[in-house]
Amino acid sequence: MGRKPDHTSIMLEEMLEYFGAIEMRTFVDGTLGAGGHALAILESHSELECLVGIDQDPLARSLSAERLEMFSSKVRIIEGNYRDMKDLTADLGLTQVDGIFLDIGVSSMQLDRAEKGFSFRRDGPLDMRMDPDNPLTAEEIVNSWPEKELQKLIRDYGEENKWRQISQGIVEKRKHMRIQRTSELADLIQEISPPFPGQRTHPATKVFQALRIVVNGELDALEKGLHQAIDLLSPGGRLGVITFHSLEDRIVKTVFREKSGRGQVVGFGTDAELNRQKLVKVLTKKPLLPSLKEQKVNRRSRSAKLRFVEKL
Repeated sequence: MGRKPDHTSIMLEEMLEYFGAIEMRTFVDGTLGAGGHALAILESHSELECLVGIDQDPLARSLSAERLEMFSSKVRIIEGNYRDMKDLTADLGLTQVDGIFLDIGVSSMQLDRAEKGFSFRRDGPLDMRMDPDNPLTAEEIVNSWPEKELQKLIRDYGEENKWRQISQGIVEKRKHMRIQRTSELADLIQEISPPFPGQRTHPATKVFQALRIVVNGELDALEKGLHQAIDLLSPGGRLGVITFHSLEDRIVKTVFREKSGRGQVVGFGTDAELNRQKLVKVLTKKPLLPSLKEQKVNRRSRSAKLRFVEKL
């Protein structure tokens, strides 16, 4: 038996409150991770007959299988990305489910593994792949992408104000040496953009975020996954999504608005009516935020936002 994961599930109480209002026979955790949210659902819904856990990371699947072992007869853990959840659940004979949960972004388990290269606080290879079979790595982007592409990546996906200077610095650095380690990139960014007095975040935070998003195709996966999740829900079923930065939250908010019939209308006549179809009811007019207590105990929860919809 391996070591049980040291993992704190974010906004657990809030998630359980919204799912606790309905009876659920089937449930999909599209971002299984270490299995903390899945375990809480299994413990609080004795009526649950099948929980499907999806994850790209083989270590996550192994650790969650151990954590959920007492419910093994109800749990199906499968390899994949939640963007394909309809096909993945169809393979199990499920065409509708009662609850779906997505915890978007990198998990603490991945951040703590230096060899995955997600964190500037732990020296490791510039990797950042959630799926080890993904051919694209952060090292390849940093060392081979043209400067204009780096600028766009850092500006659009990192929302970093110093995108020009950092992109230029990377290009100059790689002329003399290949940037292969997280510490090398983090130190370079800190030289270009030193922290100001009282700054709480590392200067490399946004660049690392941008690289991770692009390596893993996270925003595309999120948009496709939300549409798939809403299609998969049974009437009265609920979908909850936790995001950790504005790009993700904006996508969730937009899709939820569109699916609730309040989004921008495209077309005229019948086409307009079809585009205004109300498929869900938004349960959280504003995103739920972690309590001050949770923020103090778990710093990684500070940027979390949780939104819920219910299928009509």
